Amino acid sequence: MSQQAFWLQQALAAELQPPSPPLQGEQQADVCIVGGGFTGLWTAILTQQAQPHWRIVVLEKDLCGSGASGRNGGCMLTWSTKYLSLCQLYGAEEAGRLVAASEQTVFDIDRFCRQHGIDAGIRLGGAVYAASSAAQAGTLDGVLAALDKVGSNRWQPLDAATTVALGGSAALQHGVFSPAAGSLQPALLVRGLLRVARAMGVRVYEHSAMTTLQEGEQVRVHTAQGCVQARQAVMALNAAMPRRFGQLADSVVLVSSDMVITEPVPALIQQLGLARGQAVCDLRTFVHYWRSTPDGRLMLGKGGNHIAWANRLHGYFDQASAYRGQLQAAIARFFPALAGVPLAQSWTGASDRSATGLPFFGVLPGYRRVFYGMGYSGNGVVQCHLGGQLLSSLLLGLDNAWTRSPLAQGPLAQFPPEPLRWPGAMLVRQAIRSVESAQDAGRQPAWLATRLAALASMAGKADR
Repeated sequence: MSQQAFWLQQALAAELQPPSPPLQGEQQADVCIVGGGFTGLWTAILTQQAQPHWRIVVLEKDLCGSGASGRNGGCMLTWSTKYLSLCQLYGAEEAGRLVAASEQTVFDIDRFCRQHGIDAGIRLGGAVYAASSAAQAGTLDGVLAALDKVGSNRWQPLDAATTVALGGSAALQHGVFSPAAGSLQPALLVRGLLRVARAMGVRVYEHSAMTTLQEGEQVRVHTAQGCVQARQAVMALNAAMPRRFGQLADSVVLVSSDMVITEPVPALIQQLGLARGQAVCDLRTFVHYWRSTPDGRLMLGKGGNHIAWANRLHGYFDQASAYRGQLQAAIARFFPALAGVPLAQSWTGASDRSATGLPFFGVLPGYRRVFYGMGYSGNGVVQCHLGGQLLSSLLLGLDNAWTRSPLAQGPLAQFPPEPLRWPGAMLVRQAIRSVESAQDAGRQPAWLATRLAALASMAGKADR
C-alpha cells in the first residue's frame, strides 16, 4: 500500500493554500513544464521572473512534493566534494564554477525563502563528513587538497572531539566541516515554491499526468482530461524519465534511498549536539546520512538498498521502507542514547543515479523544443535550483555559462543495457556491502569484493 512520506504529511497538514485542480480542456502556453518537484518549480519560477508576460503551465501527476523532491532527507549539500570528478569530466575552470555556484545556491535558497515567506525549516548549520570506520579515514584528502590548491576549499578539518561534537556520534572520526550547507524540510519547500509560482501567475495543475507528448509546429502535452499546446516544454520527471523516454533508458539506474525518523526528543537532540541542523554523512559508498529537525527529531537514511530492474518505478519506492529494522539498528549504533526512542515513520524514494554521479540536461532526443533534466544521483536539494537556472536559460534562449556548460550536453556516460545492467548493479551492490561490513568489523575485505566495489567509484558517493 502506497503512503505519503512523512515530510509531505507534515506539509499538507500545515497548508492553507487552495488545492491545484487537474487540467481540464485545452490550454495555450509559452512553456509547459511536466513535473511539479524542485526542478520543475524552480524552472517555472526563474523563467516567469525573467519573462513575466509568458504563460507558463506546470503539470504534476500527483501532488507537488509527492515524488523525490518531497521525500528526500533534506540535506543541503554541494558539489565541493565532487571537485575532482567535475575536473575530470568538465575541466578545471567549469569545475570551479560549479562548486562555487553550488555553495552560493545554499544561501540563495535561504534568501529566496525568507523573501517569499516560505517556512521550510531551513537551518544553515553546515555539513560534517566523517569516517565511521578506520578504512574510511582519508577518503576526502585528495579532493580537499585539490580545492586548497585553487583556493576554493571551505572545508575545515576537525579534531576528534569536535568531530564527535558536530557529528553527534562517538562512532565518527576524522571529520571535516563546511559552513556552506545545512538542512530543510523538503516538502515544505516544494509546497512553498508551489504557492510562490501560483502567485507569480504560473498555472499549476495537480493530478494531471502526461499521457502523450507530440511535437509539430508546437509542442502538445496531453493528459487524461486536457491538453497544453506550448511553444516549448520541459520534462522534469526525475526517476520516471528513463521508462517514459527509452532514449534515456541506459543513462541512469534507479536506486532506493531509505529513511526513518524518530518521535520528537528535543532534549536528547540538544545533548547530542545536533540541534543546529547540520547535515552529517559518513564516508562509505552507500552513505549513512542524518540530521535533526526543528521539533527535535532525528532523521537517518541510507542509500543503495533497492535497485530497480529495467528502471521500473514500481510500488517499492512508494511504501514504508523494507530496511526499517536495519536503519533502526544504525540509529542504535551511532546514537545509543536514541536506541529506545520510537520511530514515527519509515519511507523510501527512488534516486536516478547517473553513470557519472552528476545530473545532465539538454534537448530531449528526437525533439527540437523539449528540454529535460535528470540524474541528480541523490544529491538534488541544492542542485535542482542549479538545474532550474540551466533549464530556464535554455527556455529563454540565452548564451550564458549554463547553456554553454557540458552539463547541458546530455549524459556523458551510459550504463550497460538490460539484461546486463540489473545483475551487474546487484553484483556491485553486494560487493560494496561485503567490503563495508568487513571494514565496520575491522577485517580485511575479500580481494574480489574490493575490486567489484571499486566499480561504483565512477558514479561517486551516494550523496544526500
